[in-house]
Amino acid sequence: MKDKFHRRTATVATVLASIVKPAAYLVILLLTYALGYLSSSRSTSSFSSSLSPLPNSDITPSYYSSPPQLFQVTDTPTHLDQFRIKTRCSPPIPHRQVRLTILQNVFNGKSPYIGFPPPHVAQLLHPKKIKGWGSNGAVFENLVRQVKPRTIIEVGSFLGASATHMAELTRQLGLQTQILCVDDFRGWPGFLDRFKDLSMINGDVSLLYQFMQNVVAMNASGSVIPLPFSTGSVLDSLCEWGVYGDLIEVDAGHDFNSAWSDINRAYRILRPGGVLFGHDYFTSADNRGVRRAVNLFAQLNGFKVKVDGQHWILVSS
Repeated sequence: MKDKFHRRTATVATVLASIVKPAAYLVILLLTYALGYLSSSRSTSSFSSSLSPLPNSDITPSYYSSPPQLFQVTDTPTHLDQFRIKTRCSPPIPHRQVRLTILQNVFNGKSPYIGFPPPHVAQLLHPKKIKGWGSNGAVFENLVRQVKPRTIIEVGSFLGASATHMAELTRQLGLQTQILCVDDFRGWPGFLDRFKDLSMINGDVSLLYQFMQNVVAMNASGSVIPLPFSTGSVLDSLCEWGVYGDLIEVDAGHDFNSAWSDINRAYRILRPGGVLFGHDYFTSADNRGVRRAVNLFAQLNGFKVKVDGQHWILVSS
């Protein structure tokens, strides 16, 4: 009888265990889901509140608008002052530090002419191929004699015709002048159609190499340094480093926007008593874009424009 009772008890316990165990798992699962849901709701509520529009805001954020709304911008000034370059430059460093500053910041402290030309381009370069437009005009000698510059910044150099000419002029006057040549040395799309004897190497038009070869051929590597980047990035960097020019020539892009940007950036790093000048005053590109940029800059800053052939010179009123 006792054994029978124990067997019945064991059977009941087994049946209860088979029922209770899955039920416990189910309860745990439901609790886990409920806690997860409550946590998610609280996070969503917090996130939504963080995205609420600012008090007294007239503009509904785009993530609340359906469909997207179009807003009329009415509070942005439209006068020309918005288009000036306003970044402050560092104080000018001494002339004697200009070359070292450039070498350290651009060429890891070494002259780019060391080991020039590299073997893979040596056979493709002309011993000397100097080509320019108005690069030997009297304006260069006149300004070099007038200013006696210790630092010249040339914005737009191409093959170095005007840079090497100015190097020779300063040498004749006994000046220790550094000439910084700002150019990306990429030319323009299709320019090799006009300069078929220049070589393209894996997409590189080799302008920088030929420029450097011309400088070496003219024995000017001690004074002429290429800065092979966009004009805007270089002029901003010179501003940051405190590298100023006594004489700055702007002769890069011929459209209004490029000329306007270059002139404004160059003017920031012009030393007191220095001269800002350039080329292509009468060039027809972009509805005479260079002339429009020069005239507008002169008008806004109180200069007169002196014209010498295709060259323009800003003169104090």
